[in-house]
Amino acid sequence: MEFEPVGFIGLGNMGGRMSRCIVRAGGTVLGYDVNPEVIRDAGAEPAPSIGELTEACETVLLSLPDSRVVETVVLGDEGVLAHVKPGQVVVDLSTSSPESTRMICALLSQKEAHYLDAGISGGAAAADVGKLTLMVGGDEQALEKVRPTLDSFAANLFHVGGPGTGHTTKLLNNFLNAVSLAATAEIMVAGKKAGLNLAVLLEVINKSSGVNFATLNRFPKIITGDYLKGGLTNMLMMKDVILYTELTAQLGVASLNSAGPLASFGLANALGYANEISNTVVDALGDISGGVRLCDPEDEP
Repeated sequence: MEFEPVGFIGLGNMGGRMSRCIVRAGGTVLGYDVNPEVIRDAGAEPAPSIGELTEACETVLLSLPDSRVVETVVLGDEGVLAHVKPGQVVVDLSTSSPESTRMICALLSQKEAHYLDAGISGGAAAADVGKLTLMVGGDEQALEKVRPTLDSFAANLFHVGGPGTGHTTKLLNNFLNAVSLAATAEIMVAGKKAGLNLAVLLEVINKSSGVNFATLNRFPKIITGDYLKGGLTNMLMMKDVILYTELTAQLGVASLNSAGPLASFGLANALGYANEISNTVVDALGDISGGVRLCDPEDEP
């Protein structure tokens, strides 16, 4: 694959993985992160500043914690907006507020640059092997321009509509992810306390109507003590659920099912699991259910 050097701002948990995919595909990445130590680990060359990175690259990718950080990076005095050129494409791979995304898109459009909101799904495991799913909002021609770069870390790429629709789609998907993870954690703790064989319980569920992503891909590992570290944290999952509730409020949609994941991931954050992978929500529920752990310590790998 051949494509021009790519600028990448935010080379942490997910950004670093996507950057390495670009490099493995034959690309060159110019990187910027508040933690300079992660830049080389991501296979990138360090950029002196956000502004110089923006000036050097036709495509700029963002992978940042939330809309507040995205706005700081893009709209700050020495941010992306101050240095962007006509025709450039900025792709926000973060999970951001659609309202904030549309505002940023409008500001970049005034400089004849493009802003794509590209929600991602698949987690760290899919990012490691370049098999993420991307849901992209914004100008379709701009998407085609950067498609070779995105294809280096995405197995599935959907253009879902205009500005903000990528992040809207991501919030809807992430809410279902949060519901299924929190609900499955609860029933697995109940299964443990009931004395069930958890492997058999999962096998039954995965052949029955309760099957979901968590039962198929998360809990077969968790019951052996492997929490699949490296994915979305409890704090970030809580942030995504809150963004979802804000979205439904703006749309006038009754969000009757948000209380469960808000309570579950709020509990995990309160009990000290905020920066642990969101799969540890099962331990938070176990803590208040009598100190339950799905895997006995002596059985862990």
